[in-house]
Amino acid sequence: MTALLGVILLSGVCAGLLRFDFHPRSTPWIWIAMGIAVVVKGPIFWASRLHAGDWRTASLFDLHRVALANIAASGLGALIIAVTIGTAFPRSLYILDAILCFLFTATLIFSLRLYQDIFSVPPSVETRRVLIYGAGVAGYSLGREILSQPDGKTAILGFLDDDQSRHNTLLLGLEILGTGAAAKDLVERFAEIRRPVSEIIIAIPSATGREMQAVTAHCRAAGVPFRTLPSIAELLDGKMTRQIREVSPNDLLGREPVNIDSERISAAIAGESVMVTGGAGSIGSELCRQLAPYSPRKLVIFDQAESEMYMLALDLRKRHPQLNLVTEVGDIFRASRITQAMAVHEVTVVFHAAAYKHVPLMEENVVEAVENNIIGTYNVARAACENRVSKFVLISSDKAVNPTSVMGLTKRVAELIVSVMPLDGIAEAGTFVSVRFGNVLGSSGSVIPIFRKQIAAGGPLTVTDPEMRRYFMSISEAVQLVLQASTMGDGSEIFVLDMGEPVPIMTLARNMIRLAGLVEGQDIEIAVTGLRPGEKLFEELQLDDENVLPTYHEKIRRFRGPVPSSRLLSEWLETLHVLLSTKNVPLLKAHLKQLVPEYRGEVPEMADEQAHQLAAAAEVS
Repeated sequence: MTALLGVILLSGVCAGLLRFDFHPRSTPWIWIAMGIAVVVKGPIFWASRLHAGDWRTASLFDLHRVALANIAASGLGALIIAVTIGTAFPRSLYILDAILCFLFTATLIFSLRLYQDIFSVPPSVETRRVLIYGAGVAGYSLGREILSQPDGKTAILGFLDDDQSRHNTLLLGLEILGTGAAAKDLVERFAEIRRPVSEIIIAIPSATGREMQAVTAHCRAAGVPFRTLPSIAELLDGKMTRQIREVSPNDLLGREPVNIDSERISAAIAGESVMVTGGAGSIGSELCRQLAPYSPRKLVIFDQAESEMYMLALDLRKRHPQLNLVTEVGDIFRASRITQAMAVHEVTVVFHAAAYKHVPLMEENVVEAVENNIIGTYNVARAACENRVSKFVLISSDKAVNPTSVMGLTKRVAELIVSVMPLDGIAEAGTFVSVRFGNVLGSSGSVIPIFRKQIAAGGPLTVTDPEMRRYFMSISEAVQLVLQASTMGDGSEIFVLDMGEPVPIMTLARNMIRLAGLVEGQDIEIAVTGLRPGEKLFEELQLDDENVLPTYHEKIRRFRGPVPSSRLLSEWLETLHVLLSTKNVPLLKAHLKQLVPEYRGEVPEMADEQAHQLAAAAEVS
């Protein structure tokens, strides 16, 4: 602030010298005017916070602020001087003082940045030298931030941009050197003049998946590490960070940001007691994180994985100290436990995410899959009815459509149970719906973590079939749409999330090899292992007899198909309970296929004795 006061005095002195042709006059009104200028301009400059900015990063915005402060200060000072001194004060001095004061304050504020930009010490040997890929707004902002760092540990060698019209122009005083395709030649050229490129930073947050694939291919060809700024989807998702991060497979999918109607979700969640079963899992934990900001009256996490639940609760309580969070350790197969938890906490909304989901494992553990995914779902849904829950949302899977696996078969039965609720003998309850989607990037057991571990081990990456394709979503995107779908429907519907085009698993594997800086066939191999039990090449989203109904959201479709009667499903479940006690897998599969005839998996032929047992179980039930 002392420097600004000095500028005020200097501008007054210089204005007087210019006005009187450098023959200074000492008259009383000059000193009065100087005192008025200091008394008036000083507080205005202080109020405008000209003293408080980081002058090393001064920008056009700061210049605008300086101009406004000077106009206000000089205008008020001139008014007071005119009233106090009158016509004895030369009118030209008002203009000269205002112009000089603005020039001097702007020079003072921008001097440090000018010095840093022009006269800063050349990079040392230890300096990281980077190329910025992207000469748009994001690249400009990143470049400014790097140049403003006082330690000088990062130097920008130039910019890359695929827009030909920008080539051979300057940005921040640095040359736009060429397209991404020229990255390899540029890196070699800088190495020859002993200015090796340490890293390429991708600053194209709006890039689509196809564009990111081309960008990363150019960076990979250059042979140097590369990272990226957050995508627009991450920024719109609330992850407002400038943190440069590694390029992830999710970037290569290039999905458009999901637009959700937060007001509808808030109206459905705020003030409610919400339970998330399987709340410590990949989907369940993200559900809890996204539910917390909507101010539920109580958030109940129900899971049997106590370690993961403990860590999730720590994170949620740190992020949302006002959240009324409850953790309940329990197994959904124990009907009394889930009913008691809902009653104690007066649960009004349930997100049922607890399930066994690993396809090959469930082929080997059929009884456990049925107990958890079918009986467990029935227990949770029945408890929801008994406790008058207003909304019940089942997290289902695209593997439930024309299932070929036990996991998909049990999820289809779970959908039918939810669609038929309430069953015979159960009091009328609220709205029961299912939400069906595909693979979630980064979830436990998904292909991305498996590929990462295989790359770390030196390979090979295992792909079951070269033609295999899967639908993918990020965890955050999937949960956002689940929350949106929870605000829809009258009951018995299945909501299906739009997951774009299916992604070839072979393409995903090759992209991950490139992201790791490796070359397929040289550094690491891809091995085709053949389809595992229960797997199919292409996942489907809709049964043939399901009718598509519209919704208000462009990424959510609503299906409603034929379902069994409440009485028939009740009898079927009673028979299932009897069969579970026998642990007879062929009988269980045959009984499941009776309810889901579109099941395409292997059902062993039953001997006459087994067929008799199945009939006897139906009679007992």
